[in-house]
Amino acid sequence: MVEPPLGLLAELTHRCPLSCPYCANPLALADPASELSTPQWRDVLDQAAELGVLQVHLSGGEPMARRDLAELVAHAHAHGFYLNLVTSGLSLTEPAATALAAAGLDHVQLSIQDADPLAADRIAGAKAHRLKLAAAAAVKRLGLPLTVNVVLHRLNLDRVAEIIALAEAMGADRLELANAQYYGWALRNRAGLLPSRAQLAAAEPVVAAARERLAGRMRISYVLADYYAEYPKPCMNGWGARQLTIAPDGGVLPCPAASVIPDLAVENVTRRPLAEIWYSSESFNRFRGTGWMPAPCRGCPRREIDFGGCRCQAYQLTGDPAATDPVCHLSPHRGLVDALLEGR
Repeated sequence: MVEPPLGLLAELTHRCPLSCPYCANPLALADPASELSTPQWRDVLDQAAELGVLQVHLSGGEPMARRDLAELVAHAHAHGFYLNLVTSGLSLTEPAATALAAAGLDHVQLSIQDADPLAADRIAGAKAHRLKLAAAAAVKRLGLPLTVNVVLHRLNLDRVAEIIALAEAMGADRLELANAQYYGWALRNRAGLLPSRAQLAAAEPVVAAARERLAGRMRISYVLADYYAEYPKPCMNGWGARQLTIAPDGGVLPCPAASVIPDLAVENVTRRPLAEIWYSSESFNRFRGTGWMPAPCRGCPRREIDFGGCRCQAYQLTGDPAATDPVCHLSPHRGLVDALLEGR
């Protein structure tokens, strides 16, 4: 039986002041003119509440590029959602943060590119690091929980100890150390982002030691570089199982990257009710459960653990979104990933 979704990722816009090489946004960014209006986003939030959504993540691009952000926060807060702002922090001044907190914001997730300011600004493509630190200080003064998110890759992985120390100094309640996932712009720039085995081997004990030292003070989540893994990540905890994404133009997706699958019939919330899309649409039902799985997934005891891996990654590497994720060592296509790693 299909359960209601737990979380909604509301991509309010693709506009962003940064140009990070690992950005997961699609290469064809949504035209600002196609973005849902304030009344349309309010209606989306109304429908999400009726559907049973509990958490709303306001993201982008940079959600603070929307002038109506505080209004949308207040409207979402009235429904009782747990509200998380996913931001670069460049516009998150103390007055802006105060206004959002007053409107009902519950949590801030702030991206950091590196611990070294010059390297961080180079990765971000903007003089951003100083503004991010100021944003974090504003969030902490307001008493809001703060998650610091850092995408790890070849250019910053060697400084993971310094990154952890920076997050600790920022007062982060949670630190996400997420090795780059290769979708969108990250896929285009993969050759320059893939870390080496030696980098990963050096980073893992550093993270493990920090987790032990900071237990009870700062939670550290470490997302492995799945190209190097034996098994694929449990992408979205199953297709259409717990989360949904709404793109800036109203497209409703089972995961943020699902638009890369060219024959996926993406529904739009301006043309079909959100509940119908969640429960009845072809796009959400296509890879739900295990009935769609080919061998070796179909007979694998892990099929309810990793759900066959990532459908978008399977498509990008094999051309078939129903294929076993090539990251899996049991996949007949694992050689494609090994060849990428050998050629890095």
